[in-house]
Amino acid sequence: MEKPLSDRVTVPQLRQKKREGRKITMLTAYDALFAELLDEAGVDLVLVGDSLALVVQGHETTLPVTLEEMLYHTRLVSRGVRRALVVADMPFLSYQVSVAEAVRNAGRFLQEAGAAAVKLEALGAQTETVRAIADAGIPVMAHLGLTPQAVHRLGGYKVQAREPAQQERLLREAEALQAAGAFALLLEAIPQDLARRITRALDIPTIGIGAGPHCDGQVLVLHDMLGLFGRFTPKFVKRYAHLRDEVLQAVRRYKEDVEQGRFPGEEHSFH
Repeated sequence: MEKPLSDRVTVPQLRQKKREGRKITMLTAYDALFAELLDEAGVDLVLVGDSLALVVQGHETTLPVTLEEMLYHTRLVSRGVRRALVVADMPFLSYQVSVAEAVRNAGRFLQEAGAAAVKLEALGAQTETVRAIADAGIPVMAHLGLTPQAVHRLGGYKVQAREPAQQERLLREAEALQAAGAFALLLEAIPQDLARRITRALDIPTIGIGAGPHCDGQVLVLHDMLGLFGRFTPKFVKRYAHLRDEVLQAVRRYKEDVEQGRFPGEEHSFH
């Protein structure tokens, strides 16, 4: 049974948190079980990130994940959430082709998959797309800084906007996206002083990932934070657990018990 909307985290509540100086928490999830755990822990926003291409599907970039796959995982997450605001990433080519197609695809995340908002990487040409999605009544979070869908253009996963001219341009883009109707801004891999300037300049909340401590909130990829993803660990990640090691040890113990005839034991058997 769905929880009433009055009991859920809302966009106005997030803006109120910013005004009151209370930090906002956000983590990624890709299935109902982890979504339920994040929700129970009190996380404000659950992001169904296109990062699932890396940590779930095993790709090298976020580019291969499709719209239908993102809709599928968003449906799973929405089933596990009763309180948090579910934000769905719009994958590569789901919003860049035309504004009309972007609005239609954004609407599918709400209508078919149960999300409450969408997120898109707001490269220079996307301001009008953000405006159109917001004008359709769909809350939209814009993503600036390191934008993983542009990894080939950027030459890899690198800190962005180190030069003064780049910083001024990013600040102007942030202000334009707020004016276009974005309800929040995700800032990835930018200098912390720039993130502080942007956060102070905007009325909407900023969510940082590798953007320092001055944003209104923080987000991490769940598999990074739990120590599950082993291929690489970005500098900005703090590991709160080392579940990859624990899973490996548990599976090895199980394998040994089966091979040595210790499992299943009498207590695991029926008569």
